[in-house]
Amino acid sequence: MHFSDPVYRNPYWPTWPLIQITQGCTHNSCKFCTMYKDVPFSMQPMEWLEEDLQELEATVPHAKTIQLLSANPLALSFDRLMPRLELIKKYLPKLEHIYASTRVTDIKNKTVEQLRQLKEIGVNEISLGVESGDDWTLQRINKGYTSQDILEQCHKLEEAGIAYWMTFLNGVAGREHSHDHAVNSAKVFNQCKPMLVGTGGLVLFPGTPLLEEAGRGEFTPLTERELMQELLTFLEHLTCDCELNTHHTSSMNLSGPDFLKRKPQILEALRYGIDHLDMDELTTIRQNKRSL
Repeated sequence: MHFSDPVYRNPYWPTWPLIQITQGCTHNSCKFCTMYKDVPFSMQPMEWLEEDLQELEATVPHAKTIQLLSANPLALSFDRLMPRLELIKKYLPKLEHIYASTRVTDIKNKTVEQLRQLKEIGVNEISLGVESGDDWTLQRINKGYTSQDILEQCHKLEEAGIAYWMTFLNGVAGREHSHDHAVNSAKVFNQCKPMLVGTGGLVLFPGTPLLEEAGRGEFTPLTERELMQELLTFLEHLTCDCELNTHHTSSMNLSGPDFLKRKPQILEALRYGIDHLDMDELTTIRQNKRSL
């Protein structure tokens, strides 16, 4: 199999096998991320893809799910993406679900009708690394799109019938803009229909611009208690009928289905955590994290 480092799969999709159709990230400029820092974006050669699919055909011919790599493979134009998906289905005809993580901007170059065709071939669930719905924050961390872009592209996915996840990056606005990041993100998410809202707490990994800015006093990271308070504000304002997933960089595990039904208990648990959890221990755990 042809994989380029780093290989990152969404751990919450129970998918196997994996197939790489692009390398790196088209944007590669978010201030909190270095995952693909040294990997220029490129398309995987078709001959590599076919060789990988021949291997998968021989080993997992009855596969029903597959996850596309790398960072945002749906960045490819429809005319470049569809032949690759058709090749995948040729070798693995029993596939029912083709999963991919991607950027909001990757939806922009596709029409609703093209998105419908992607769904028909199996792309029926994607994960969007939204991070925030607050325009100040989106610009501050260099996401490359606005809250209006989020709304427009998510509505296109809804019209095409493609289910999607949205992420909220807890703490990424820093202390000074924490409240607006939480409230305005919830406002944008509430205008969409995500099947899942995921949230993790910011970790300032070595080499990230945000860590460098923090060292110069230009960015003030949230403490563990402040991260939980920001998450509480976000969830208090969130009204999506969705599943909630708190990633491993969150201070508490609040994951589960039926967010709205569980919301009172989730908020109560967060308030308890803010008052009673050992913040020094949580800080040490976060400081020891080395990667997503």
